[in-house]
Parts: sequence; structure tokens; C-alpha cells
Amino acid sequence: MSVTAAASGFVVLLLTVTVVQCENGWGVSYTSTKICAFRGSTVYITCTYTYPSTFNNHDTTVQETFWFIKESNGIHVDLRTDPEYSGRVKNLCGNNKCTLRISNLRESDSAVYKFRFTTNQPTGSLTGSAGVTLSVTDLHVQVRASEMSYYSIWAELRCQSSCLLPDHLNYVWYKNQQKTEEGAPYTDYFYPADSVSCAVKGLEDFRSPSMLVKSQNGWGVSYTSTEICAFRGSTVDINCTYTYPSRLNHLDTTVQETIWFIKESNGIPVDLRTDPEYSGRVENLCGNNKCTLRISNLRESDSAVYKFRFTTNQPNGSLTGSAGVTLSVTAPQLQVHVRRSTANPSSTWTELTCHSRCQLPDHLSYVWYNNNKPVGRKKYFHLRHFNAGDSYHCAIEGQERFPSPRLDAAKPPSVSVSPSGEIMEGSSVTLTCSSDANPAANYTWYKRSGDEQVQRLSEETQFVFSSIRSSDSGEYYCTAENENTASKRVLINVNYAPKPPSVSVSPSGEIMEGSSVTLTCSSDANPAANYTWYKENRTLLQGPEGIYRLSSISSGDSGVYSCKSENQYGRINSTSLHLDVQWKSVIIMNIIRLTLVVVLVPVLVWTLWTRMKKTLSLKSEVNEAVEMIESHNCPEYENVAAAAQTEDTEEQEDLV
Repeated sequence: MSVTAAASGFVVLLLTVTVVQCENGWGVSYTSTKICAFRGSTVYITCTYTYPSTFNNHDTTVQETFWFIKESNGIHVDLRTDPEYSGRVKNLCGNNKCTLRISNLRESDSAVYKFRFTTNQPTGSLTGSAGVTLSVTDLHVQVRASEMSYYSIWAELRCQSSCLLPDHLNYVWYKNQQKTEEGAPYTDYFYPADSVSCAVKGLEDFRSPSMLVKSQNGWGVSYTSTEICAFRGSTVDINCTYTYPSRLNHLDTTVQETIWFIKESNGIPVDLRTDPEYSGRVENLCGNNKCTLRISNLRESDSAVYKFRFTTNQPNGSLTGSAGVTLSVTAPQLQVHVRRSTANPSSTWTELTCHSRCQLPDHLSYVWYNNNKPVGRKKYFHLRHFNAGDSYHCAIEGQERFPSPRLDAAKPPSVSVSPSGEIMEGSSVTLTCSSDANPAANYTWYKRSGDEQVQRLSEETQFVFSSIRSSDSGEYYCTAENENTASKRVLINVNYAPKPPSVSVSPSGEIMEGSSVTLTCSSDANPAANYTWYKENRTLLQGPEGIYRLSSISSGDSGVYSCKSENQYGRINSTSLHLDVQWKSVIIMNIIRLTLVVVLVPVLVWTLWTRMKKTLSLKSEVNEAVEMIESHNCPEYENVAAAAQTEDTEEQEDLV
């Protein structure tokens, strides 16, 4: 068990047990299963959820997350659409974690809260079945010990709650609305009229109801309800029970007077039965220590705090139920709240709720009307289809003269474009969405792109392009939403002069005489451009395609080419394109040259190498002969050597 306190003024008591529901990767885990919080405070209920990233060969995406406490015809009612929680709940979700925040807690908020998420998978929805039990309670003063004297009571008091409070908390005590001391127990002497209340230190805004210490000694007044909302013209019963000691100070106790009052005169309560404002409209129905105040033909001026008082024969033997009952009298002022589910496109539905600003009792019966004919008798009414021409309203059974306003089927809004007519790039353009919806509608502008992606643009009735661009062309639509939603689309077509053309030649690379060649010119323009091809200022082709074909190109087609792109908003020329057509004879000669080079060069190199090798061998032989002649001093050999050297020299010259 833990306690959380914050400057925002809330105390939450948590039973920190994590509950996990998980199967095949699907799961919901609650941080706590039981939470106790004080009336008027703020509470946070948290869970985490898991799902398989891929299921049945499809990526999983979450489409809807919400908290609920009730179902209707198998449909879970999102708390954010429940009028009882209007303006008090918020879902704080992200990264597979979701927290429900409920502020200004009421005792009626005590319930089991469950989380549900829906995905794009068939049967891909999951509810955390265990849920979180929230108990909303008040502090109250409890008397642990007391001693009664003739004029006063000595008592030891403690601050208690239906939740189990930790021992370390400190408390602030108030006597007759004035702060008197701090501490867990509070002891003092009290007179019969003294009232006491308490609060947790640091959370003084959430004080317990004031209590008469005297009531803890056999004296007491208990109201069945402390807040009642009733409709103008109806009848209301306000109930209480009261107790007193049967014998006190050796004297039997008897009740002498019972009254209901809303004001005092000189410190004396004024019995409503004597108040001219209530003449003929109030009754006291009392007996067996119970008393009911019945007020008929209620007026809005009857809204007040009603208190009960009884007087006995004992000295100081009178007691007033200090808290009282707050009565609010109003016309039903019913409203029809609408909730839609579109998470599963094959099963959409609309839920209508009959709601009053009064906190209505659960036992009330409702009547639903479709085009003034009764069609249902529950607080929630479900539709599979909301057809054009349908009208719905509701009333409380027995109060049919106070119906809700009618809810009509949505009418598509009207859209307009200013200026009308053709739209030029760079101009200012305004899109306007309007509707005669009542109540007034909220508007949203969207743009749908070619890949079916939707972009939210504005939440104003107008969307303005200060300088519209060609990329702004496309489909736009607006939605008008109050209790219903309708939409209408408009197409924006931005006109503009051609952008600089791009030119290309196919095939790329060298162009051989006799081949087929295609020249292409293209330009971004709206409306589409017309093209003109030129060769050195001579017009070749005009038309919308921008393609010029040469089926069998010749050398005479070599030259400089260009194109022009134009529409009614402007014209622009391309850069120049140079074509160089190669002759076939030239190509053949190049092939022959290449062949000669490839074949003859290796032959020539081999020949040179062979002759050089032969020369080197002959030279070696001559040198050997010379050496022999020199060693023998033989004139015959000298002549032979000289002849050999001469022959070697001639061969080298021939080689060169």
C-alpha cells in the first residue's frame, strides 16, 4: 500500500499489484488493481498494452485506445463521450502506455475501470478484463473516547476513511470552521453546538464534512443523499434518519419537534411550513426516527441547502444535521451527445446519449424519438446508420414536455474558391468552408495526395494561399463538425507557364549513319505545353508530343538542335543539343587502321628481336677469333678477323 500526494491536491491510495493478461503477444497490464481517492481530488489510472507487430502477414497498427466502465449492446462506451465525465477525463497515451486522468472526483465515480484497444487486424481488439477498482470516499471524524458532563463533552477524535490510511499521515483539525491544531488524535472539550472537521496535512482543500461531537454519543442526523437534482415543476423527496439516547441524565428522552429549514431568523431556524414561499407545497412525513421533506411544483428559486432539526425534552437536547442536502432545481435542459466508432470500416455505429447538466438518478427512464416517433427507452441509443433526413431527440419519461433539442442528420458544408475561374501560379487564393449547422460547426481543411495520404491543413473556416504554387494543385476537402460530421471536396488546378524544357537524344553515345534517332523535349506546364523543334533556326516539327524522330539519319543531319515549349501563359527555349553523325566509310577505315596496328606491331617487334639476337651472337664469335690471333701472332688469322669485323659492321648498318 502506498500514498501519493502532489501539489495539485490529490491523495491516491494504491494496491500495487500488476495484473497481466497476455496471449500470443496480446496483453494489457494494469499498474494497480485497487485505487482509493478522496472526493474532489484527481486520480491517475495507468496500464501498458502489447500486440504482435505482424499478424496474419499484416503489420499491426493501433487505431483506437480508450477507457470504459460500461457496455451497451456489446459496445463499449468511451469515458470521454460519457456526459457524466464531461470535461473531467483525459487519456494520456503513448509508447504502448495509457493513463486515464479523472479530475474533480465524485463518489459516483466509484467503479471498475477497464482499458481497451483496437487494431487494424480482424478480431484485433483486446480489453484488460481485470480492470481497476476505484473507490471515491470522504474523510470523516470518529470519536474514540468521550465523557459527557452536563454542559460539555470531553472527546478524543481521529480522522478516518473507508480506505485504509497509512499510520504516518499527519492531520489538520478544524473546530467551528477555524483551524485549531495538528496531529493524529485530537482531544478537547466540546459544547453541543461545536462542529469538527479534519483534513490530511498538505491537502486542506479536501476536508471532511463537519460533525457535531454530540452526535457521536447517541445523537445524530443522517441524510440519504447530500446532493439532489430535480426538474422544475416536479416533486422531490428529501430523506433523513435521526437518533438520540433513550435516557439521559436520569430522564427519558422524547422528541418534541421536527422541522426542515433553509434559513434562520435571529439564530432560530425557520420551519419551511411557515415560509410563504413554500405555502401549500411542502409536507413533513415523519415517523420511526425517519423524516421526509416533500416539495411539490418545484421552482428554480427552491434551489438551496435543506437541513433537518429535532428538539427533545433534554436540556441542550436539540440537534441539526449540519451537512444538509443541496437541492438544484432546473429545467431538464437535455442534450444529445454523439459518439461514433470508425475503427472497423465494416462495422461502424453511432451512439446517442441523453444528458442533462443535472446529475440524474440511475433509475430514470428515457424516451428516444426518431422523426417524432418513439423508438427506444434507454439512456443510450445506438444506430447503425444515420440516414439523411433523420432527426432524433430524447426526453425523460414523465417529463416529455422538456425534450432535448433535435439532432438532425449532417448536411454537407458549402465550399468556395476565391477568386473563381482560372488560378495562376503566384496569385492569392482563399478556400472557404461554411455551414448552417446549429450549434455552430467546427471546421477542418485537409489535402488528399495522390498516394491517398491525408494532410491536415487548418482548423479555420478559411484556408489561404498567399502565393499559390504549382505543387499546391490537388484535391482539398473540409469537414464541418458539431454533433454530426459532414464534408465536401474541391479540386484546385493551378495554371502556370512552362518551366525550362529538358532535351534528350536516344540512343545516347556515337550516332552512326543510317541508324534511328529520337529527340525528346519535355517541360512542366499547366495546361500542357506545345513543342517546336528547330535545327539551326529551321522549324522541324510542331505539336503536343515534343518528340522528333529521324528514322535513318545521315551525315547531313549533323548540327545544332533546340526546342521551344509554350502555352497561353508563356514560352521558353531549351538549351542547344549537338548531333555528330559518323560516316560508314570513316568507320571502316578506322577499323582497318586498328587491325593493322594490332597485327603488325607484334610482328615487327619479333623481327627486330630476332635480328638483334643474331647480331649479338656473331659479334661474340668475332671477339673470340681476335683473341686467338693475338695469342698466336698469326697474320692469316688477323686477315680473317678483319674481314669478319667488316661484315659485322655492314650487317649492323643494314639493320639500322
